[in-house]
Amino acid sequence: MSFFDDIPEPPQRPRPPKHVPPVWAGPPGDELPAVVSVGQFFHRSDRLVMAAKSVEVFSTGCLFEVVWAVRRSGETDSEWSLVTDQCFNRGGYRLDAERGRGALRFGVALPDGRKTTTSQVHPDMFEGSEAVAGPVLMMAGGGGGSANDDELFASSRFWLWPLPLGGDPKVVAQWDDLGMAEVSVLISGEQLAGAAPKVQKYWAAL
Repeated sequence: MSFFDDIPEPPQRPRPPKHVPPVWAGPPGDELPAVVSVGQFFHRSDRLVMAAKSVEVFSTGCLFEVVWAVRRSGETDSEWSLVTDQCFNRGGYRLDAERGRGALRFGVALPDGRKTTTSQVHPDMFEGSEAVAGPVLMMAGGGGGSANDDELFASSRFWLWPLPLGGDPKVVAQWDDLGMAEVSVLISGEQLAGAAPKVQKYWAAL
């Protein structure tokens, strides 16, 4: 008999309840989205290029992907550090609140006149409530970097809830500190509506 043969099996651990995030907080984790290509520039200059690449459509909302590149243009080290902070903060609440209107900002205007931004905070969000009144726009990841001290590259995805159907939503961007006034890209509502039925559930009957 081996030394280890009579060691008892460990007791079964209780299984924790499944955490289901509220629908406004992000895309469903069990869906394969349908992708709508956008391929439109917000802005192109010697200093800043920004473009909307695509939209991933889910049953409850959608993810917009935006990319941008920044070239250094005579900034001091401290000024370039601020640009870097804004670039990689991706229009989040912190820098928008601290720096004011000059910082990088993103929002969405819906066909029915409602609008939302990444810096808009709904009080019920802090409680994880399902009762948050939409629309909601949240950062949902991104990337970026720099190979030298003269250029920055970044990307971000933005979760919009609920899925806008019936009209063309606009993705709005502004970065006054880098010379980009408020500008928008129109997304085809027809394409979003056409993509919605193509969303696939992971665990559908095979």
